[in-house]
Amino acid sequence: MEKRFTFLQRSMASSVFSIFFFAFFLLISVASSKLLLFPLTHYLSNSRFNTNQTHHLLKSTTARSAARFLRHHNRQVSVALSPGSDYTMSFSLGSAPKKTTVTLYMDTGSDTVWLPCKPFTCIMCEGKSDPKTTPPPYNISTSAAPVTCQSRSCSAVHSGLPTSDLCAAARCPLESIEMSECNKFSCPAFYYAYGDGSFVARIYTDTLEIPMSAPTSLVIRNFTFGCAHESLGEPIGVAGFGRGALSLPAQLANFSPHLGTQFSYCLVSHSFDTDRVRQPSPLILGRVDSGLGVNKAKRVRASRLDDFAYTPMLENSKHPYYYYVGLEAITVGNRRLPAPENMKKIDGKGNGGMVVDSGTTYSMLPEILYNSVVSQFGKWMKSGLGYKRARGVEDRTGLSPCFYVDEHQPGPGTKRKEAVLVPQMVLHFGGNSSVVMPRKNYFYEFIDGGDGKGKVKRKVGCMTLMNGGYFPDSGGPAGLLGNYQQQGLEVVYDLLKKRVGFARRKCASLWDTLR
Repeated sequence: MEKRFTFLQRSMASSVFSIFFFAFFLLISVASSKLLLFPLTHYLSNSRFNTNQTHHLLKSTTARSAARFLRHHNRQVSVALSPGSDYTMSFSLGSAPKKTTVTLYMDTGSDTVWLPCKPFTCIMCEGKSDPKTTPPPYNISTSAAPVTCQSRSCSAVHSGLPTSDLCAAARCPLESIEMSECNKFSCPAFYYAYGDGSFVARIYTDTLEIPMSAPTSLVIRNFTFGCAHESLGEPIGVAGFGRGALSLPAQLANFSPHLGTQFSYCLVSHSFDTDRVRQPSPLILGRVDSGLGVNKAKRVRASRLDDFAYTPMLENSKHPYYYYVGLEAITVGNRRLPAPENMKKIDGKGNGGMVVDSGTTYSMLPEILYNSVVSQFGKWMKSGLGYKRARGVEDRTGLSPCFYVDEHQPGPGTKRKEAVLVPQMVLHFGGNSSVVMPRKNYFYEFIDGGDGKGKVKRKVGCMTLMNGGYFPDSGGPAGLLGNYQQQGLEVVYDLLKKRVGFARRKCASLWDTLR
């Protein structure tokens, strides 16, 4: 591209038409032939914690996961990420010379892009983030323009309210409302809530710039985002990747359709290890399907494990912005445990299904399925492998069941070297799709330091699936697939064919290959 640019400059510099032609050509060429590759950064990448902090870390992540899941059942608007949950991404907003890099949480469970703006007040944010690493509030550019009350974006961010109602709230005169002449009246502020916080924001448009391979960048004019001056418990904004009209993929699709047909990410397996958690995880936009049911990423160090296992997305008219799939069963060891019917489908009231969510740490299962999994898992660990239950650790971490795994006692007829540490776990989705879970995705091992009163430190392991309770008529999902269970997998959201795919990957190697 750089050579083409030099040639065009020299041969057509005198022609204004040619300059415009080149600009158009460059834009289309970049958009149609390039992948957009973002490094996703775990929120713990700048933290250093030791074994004495493990209980606190696990307790906070289990509490956030539970709070976020409960919030799915309490509102009929999309929810933002619970504070400090997981992965961030960066891009630039504004026009030169006041272009600013913003860092936001990437969240498939939210359908709006929003960020804190100066002046910014964050209520009850003490301890929510490290002031040394938290990005400062955005100083809104002079090139940013408020969105009018009669725009589709205003209606979208207010859950589809008619623009006439919104313009009335903006105090546009009745005559102007009837004549659709309220373009001088800004869209009213909107309210957003999540697991343990909320914010109020107004929406603006400005220039979005995404760095690509040198010397080019992807530039999108009139990018819509929310600007919050006050929040409760949330010092960092969100880049929504949900199915709404104002999500980041949807807005990229308005610029170039192939950028919005599908996206994928591959979360590097970390198990809260301070070194692994620093490795970037690739977020990929602009990749298209090969047409053979297998993603083109198969070409990246291809093997049989690279084939995606696809499951259809389920439609939910009550909550259209989430990515729902159906879970048929979970196999633990050699026993297949059927999922309840509300995990397989969504009823007319919006109940049921499983949300695939990048913003929640641990997966949530309905109580009846969770109990079945725990029972079968416990039989393997206690009867088959001889591990003792660590109930005190369960109280301190919020995870269950936990076992002491430093003393191994194989079951009858089992040789020590042949014993399996934990039973294999397989998720069976709709569409005859099964995903064998990596062991680290559902069993976390760490050193338990006891209560700090001289107790001997012991190695323990905990299952990282959580009890989501029983909400038969709440108008929300029956279960949720969290990002901890998505580690070491490339997860693709095929928006064109309305399906979600899973493939085993060495995510760190995938990042090195693509960049």
